[in-house]
Amino acid sequence: MHQAIDWLVATIGAMGYPGIFILMAMESSVFPVPSELVMPPAGYLAQQGEMNIWLAIFLGTAGSLAGAYANYFAAHYLGRPLLLKYGKYVWITEEKFARVESFFHKHGEISTFIGRLLPVVRHLISLPAGLAGMHHGKFTLYTLLGAFIWCTILAWIGYVIGENRELIMEYSHQALIGVVIFSVGLVAVYVWRHRRKK
Repeated sequence: MHQAIDWLVATIGAMGYPGIFILMAMESSVFPVPSELVMPPAGYLAQQGEMNIWLAIFLGTAGSLAGAYANYFAAHYLGRPLLLKYGKYVWITEEKFARVESFFHKHGEISTFIGRLLPVVRHLISLPAGLAGMHHGKFTLYTLLGAFIWCTILAWIGYVIGENRELIMEYSHQALIGVVIFSVGLVAVYVWRHRRKK
C-alpha cells in the first residue's frame, strides 16, 4: 500500500493541476477512477509545498462538474430518444419513464447533491438528471456543492496526514462512512419535511 501511495503521489505530481482536472472529470463520468486516489495525493503535495490546496480543490471540483455534464448531455441527447423508442423491449414503458422523470423534477436537487457524495452513485447520478432535463442552474449548483465538499474532505485528509501516507486510504474510507451517515440523515430530514409540508 505504501508503494501504491508513493506511485499515486508521483503521478499526481507529474500531471500537475491539469491532471487533477482530467482525472476528476473521468471519475465523474463513466471511467472508474476513484476520487480517493486523486485528491488525497494532491493534498499531500500541497502539504509539501508543491501545490496549492485550494487550487487543487477548485480544479477537482471543476473536473467533477465537467465529467458530470458529459454524462448529463449523453443521457439527454442520446439516452432519452433511445429509451423512449426501445425501452418497451426491456420493460421500460413510457409510463414508468414519466414517473422517474416526475420524481426527478420534484426531488432532483437533493438527489443530485446526495449522489455526488456517494460512491458508484456519483458516477451515475447525472444520467437521470440528463434524462429528466434537469434545469442547468440547479444541476450545476448542486453538483458543484456536493463535489466541492467531497474534494475538500479528501484533499485535507492528504494534507493533514502528511508523512503517514499509508493511512490515506484508511482515513478516506472512514470519511466515506461519515459522508454516508450524513447523507442518510439528510435524506431522512428531507423526507420528514416533505411529508410535513404535504
